[in-house]
Amino acid sequence: MIARTYSATLIGVNAVEVEIECHHAEGNNFRITVVGLPDAAVKEARDRVIAAVTSSGFYMPFSGYVTFNLAPADLPKQGPAFDLPLALTAIAGREGIAAERLLDCCIVGELALNGELRPVRGVLAIAQEARGKGRKQLMVPKRVAVEASVVQGIEIIGVNDLREAVQYLKGEKAIEPEPCRAAEYFQAHAIYGIDFSEVRGQQDAKRAIEVAVAGGHNLLMVGPPGTGKSMLAKRIPTIMPGMSEEEAIETTKIHSAGGLLGDNCSFIATRPFRPPHHTISDAGLLGGGTNPGPGEVSLAHHGVLFLDELPEFRRSTLEVMRQPLEDGKVTISRAIGSVTFPAQFMLVAAMNPCPCGYYGDLKRECRCGPIVIQRYRQRISGPLLDRIDLHVDVPAVDYKTLSSKEHSETSEDIRSRVEKARATQRERFKAERGTHTNASMTPRLIRKHCELDAEASGYLEHAMNGNNFSARAHDRILKVARTLADLEGAENVSAQNVLEAIGYRTLDRALWS
Repeated sequence: MIARTYSATLIGVNAVEVEIECHHAEGNNFRITVVGLPDAAVKEARDRVIAAVTSSGFYMPFSGYVTFNLAPADLPKQGPAFDLPLALTAIAGREGIAAERLLDCCIVGELALNGELRPVRGVLAIAQEARGKGRKQLMVPKRVAVEASVVQGIEIIGVNDLREAVQYLKGEKAIEPEPCRAAEYFQAHAIYGIDFSEVRGQQDAKRAIEVAVAGGHNLLMVGPPGTGKSMLAKRIPTIMPGMSEEEAIETTKIHSAGGLLGDNCSFIATRPFRPPHHTISDAGLLGGGTNPGPGEVSLAHHGVLFLDELPEFRRSTLEVMRQPLEDGKVTISRAIGSVTFPAQFMLVAAMNPCPCGYYGDLKRECRCGPIVIQRYRQRISGPLLDRIDLHVDVPAVDYKTLSSKEHSETSEDIRSRVEKARATQRERFKAERGTHTNASMTPRLIRKHCELDAEASGYLEHAMNGNNFSARAHDRILKVARTLADLEGAENVSAQNVLEAIGYRTLDRALWS
């Protein structure tokens, strides 16, 4: 006797369909075997299935040989999501579940010993895979049905326990498919709760942040403790263009694969902001593990990765970010194969000017010697610094500015200008595959869209020779200058745009010369 159904396993942030077969052969002894490269969690499903089936009042034969096959056999299977389909195929024949009902459905869910269903990771990716394979329905634990419901073209059936799943498949109980609530969820949850109007002073820093967001550039803020670097960074997502449905689904897939979605957050409707601590490991930042999962750079996809106290991060940890900063993706290779995670994020970093934090402060004395300061600043490599387009000072704010009741620009005001600049860039690069912002321009596009007149070219030449900028810094200056022109609505890059862009590179000389 063979029963079949379909499930899925996660490979990175995407899902791959898995066919599940159950064969029961007569015999005096009792044995359950799971084949098809199962990991420990899948192998342990045997005991969970037996307990859940018997606890739910169904018959489990304790004689003979039961074999579960997970196909394709050469694909590693991981996680407890196979519990429910294994249980259903084991009891399908005796409970009278029609074979057609099982074959039309993709089924995932972790079983408790009493038959209740627990949520599993990656149901959004599984829903997309099931729809792509032509399945009519996806059966999932009720608690994650909302997450899967944003995928249109497939019915999402949420069940609470094994008994309810059997009753539905036999036609004894009607369960309405989970309605798609993507638009409703966007409207209710696309709220940040913080705003740039709450930040007093720091006009230069706000200007640099606006430029960085408008062109998709990376940003470094330098200043003593307590000047508002973290406060500014947390508000950067509020001035970024709103998430599109495609971006939201892609971001939600990553967070779901990382197991970060809960009952109160089943869909990511706002730009992610990820502030990892400086003690994070290479794998924690980039992703990894035996079965590779997404790291912080991928969890910040379509959002902001904020590295506070940048020199305190291990140098090796910072250097692993070179690939995602350049390519917008992370590839992790293991014995079982390679997994690629998307990682298109805006890098925002903050640091003190010296170990004590008060170098250059007019009110507090710096206790650090020149050699100590130099060693502190050299913890950040030149190649990594070259990949940060704008450097801005964030000085201390005086009492008069802090206590001022003068109206400050809201995030909505700044975002409106950012969106206009982004619209200009989308129109400019509509024929270019993979290029949407000025920050992602290739050398060919830089030459095409960043032509300089004689005056602007002279300023840039003087800066390159005088400050010993690298070739990468040269390209970054041109990209930022192009963004400044876009914010002004200008067709050509002016000399003033180039001068301001050069001003955002002065930390190359001031901090690392």
